[in-house]
Amino acid sequence: MKPRYSVLLLLTLIVASAMTGYHSFSTTRQLVTNDMNRALALTLEAQRSDVISADTIRVFNSHLQLEKLRGKAVLAVETRPQGFQCHAKCSAATIFSMSDQRPAAVLWTMAVLWGFFCLHRRRKTAFQPVGAKHFGGLSFSESDQRFFDARGEHVKLTPMQQQLMEMFFRSPSHLLTKAEICDALWPRKDDASETLYSLIRRLKTVVEARSDLKIESERGRAYELKIK
Repeated sequence: MKPRYSVLLLLTLIVASAMTGYHSFSTTRQLVTNDMNRALALTLEAQRSDVISADTIRVFNSHLQLEKLRGKAVLAVETRPQGFQCHAKCSAATIFSMSDQRPAAVLWTMAVLWGFFCLHRRRKTAFQPVGAKHFGGLSFSESDQRFFDARGEHVKLTPMQQQLMEMFFRSPSHLLTKAEICDALWPRKDDASETLYSLIRRLKTVVEARSDLKIESERGRAYELKIK
């Protein structure tokens, strides 16, 4: 997926989560308002005083149909020359706790996971050394004379391993004969078979652990660096 589509999907999930959560909050707020207004109207029918007592609050709570709202709503009184006016109030935190935020939470979790996935993928693909050769998750920088893995971390090699890997990378087919390797690395040695075998065995461990590459032997006459 292209980066801009990944970002678009992430933003879509975030917006969908916010809208879903707000819709649930708004719906619950309307239900709470209607329930409080109904309970207040029934309470005021029997209330003949401008004093709100414990009995008034008890009656008000008994008329509330939303069980979770009982004990959470409060009554506020405004005294006026012509009488008093009573209002039922409820905190936004109470309304939020009563609303169903599970769909929004699922969408938000998906957005967070997708964000981490995109960040991880970007970190794996972001490092591109200038003028480097890339193959199977490894990059060889000619200017630095160093190998890097997909995360941009330097792959430490012994001098012999370094020379052999450079030969593999510079070969168009990534294939080297046994004679080519021995002549380049041990020109004065009559038979370097055992030394080459040990070098290949140790290099395989490093290459396979730090990339998507492997080294395969062709009947002991040639070695090929190829993608797993």
